[in-house]
Amino acid sequence: MNKRHFLRALLCTTLAASAGITMQAQADSLAAALKSGTLRVAVPQDFPPFGTVGPDLKPRGYDIDVANLIGRELKLKVEIIPVSSANRIPYLNTGKADLVISSLGKNPDREKVIDFSTAYAPFFNGIFGPAEAAIKGAEDTAGKTVGVTRGSVEDLAFTKIAPADTTVKRFEDNNATISAYLAGQVELIATGNVVAAAVNERAPERKLETKFLIKNSPCYVGVNKGETALLARVNEVIAKLKQSGELNEVSMRWLHAPLPADL
Repeated sequence: MNKRHFLRALLCTTLAASAGITMQAQADSLAAALKSGTLRVAVPQDFPPFGTVGPDLKPRGYDIDVANLIGRELKLKVEIIPVSSANRIPYLNTGKADLVISSLGKNPDREKVIDFSTAYAPFFNGIFGPAEAAIKGAEDTAGKTVGVTRGSVEDLAFTKIAPADTTVKRFEDNNATISAYLAGQVELIATGNVVAAAVNERAPERKLETKFLIKNSPCYVGVNKGETALLARVNEVIAKLKQSGELNEVSMRWLHAPLPADL
């Protein structure tokens, strides 16, 4: 074997060994957490009610509660790592966190780089209105006035399915859309369930109920590729929390609505 072939073979062997070490390290993430006694969880810091900073300057929200419940079930101390939407997946990929619980939706691009648990939180756009409004589908909005934030996902989606005689009033931001509903300028609003939860907290006398969904994109726990043991345990915990009703309590606390039956 000449020198060039020898070096090429040595390089291939080294790369293969490195890859094996990396995969083994990832696959042993749960074992490492159990050994250290700490589960590192990346959570949002700027997206209420899923994650924000409370008056005591401590993280609070839906995702923080879920992180602590998973830690409790795994009998591990939870280390909360605040992240933004932009850096939450890189924190996971670079080993700075064991899990991402950050209102994370699933899509094909993300599925190439991380794995996802079963869904733990509802996140959707839909039509919302008062309890007495008998609305079950787009056709029932005929003759009604629906408020929506201009250019939003729900604006584009609802416009495609709204009957010709539905009056769609567009506002420049979510606050304006909310204010229009609270002032009685519109009968219904097309928005996200997080915005609806904010309305219900702000004005319970004008409580919004989900009438029908426009687009569904629930939240999942993010886990690194190859972390099959950790992923399996997280899924077991989520199933247990759903069965016990504790996850429903989290939803009621932060979203002011029960978990959807099909979550």
